[in-house]
Amino acid sequence: MDRFDRDLGNVWVIGASSGIGRAFAERIAGLADNVAVSARSVDSLREVEEQGRGTIAFPLDVTDAAAVEATARDISDRFGSIDTAVLSAGTWKHLEAGDIDLDSIRAGIEVNYMGAIHAIAALVPIMENQGRGHIVIVGSLSGYRGLPRTVNYGPTKAALISLAETLKLDLQQFNIRISLVNPGFVDTPLTQQNTFRMPQLISAGEAAEYMLKGIRTGRFEIRFPHPFANVMGFLSWLPNALYFRAIGRMIKRRGRS
Repeated sequence: MDRFDRDLGNVWVIGASSGIGRAFAERIAGLADNVAVSARSVDSLREVEEQGRGTIAFPLDVTDAAAVEATARDISDRFGSIDTAVLSAGTWKHLEAGDIDLDSIRAGIEVNYMGAIHAIAALVPIMENQGRGHIVIVGSLSGYRGLPRTVNYGPTKAALISLAETLKLDLQQFNIRISLVNPGFVDTPLTQQNTFRMPQLISAGEAAEYMLKGIRTGRFEIRFPHPFANVMGFLSWLPNALYFRAIGRMIKRRGRS
């Protein structure tokens, strides 16, 4: 076990029942001292628990702030500390352009954004008391700029990007590190709803490898896959007129395909 593996310490992965969260929890089993996994799906969590060395399931609904706080205390008491927390809970529903689905939008806000806020509110006092900690927030490249048919998803990821930047500035004085993970298209139950071709689609296992490498090297933003992530980064810097023109052309090409 190398220095970076030891630095993971006791890890809490939220959103570990499927997708990136599950792949990351499975990847670090045996590398971290202990791994706590949380999500609403109890059966899926039990599967992760059975496969991972030192992995313990803590079923949880991230929209319940009191439950998140109680779970964080439970994990901290059981393991002695929470050194690294990965916040990857997320939800999304396929919508067509112009479909302002209030229930879907509200769910995105409650799970994707407020779920992270609930975890952070529970973690910060624990990590302050420890004198250290590392919070990893899973955003998305879709949070860089507005994208078509993401009204229930992209804005929540944009909020997480801003949140991570704010927390990096606010929490560094307490020796609490912040990392921001911005994936592109990853093959998960959520993206399997997509009806269009997804550029540079990668597996959840590949995403977990990118995340682990980024955490090991201490980067603030961990974005992948390349070069797609670099293209999205370039687009985010374009003036509005050029950006909307470029995205409009992409939509037209997709419509002809």
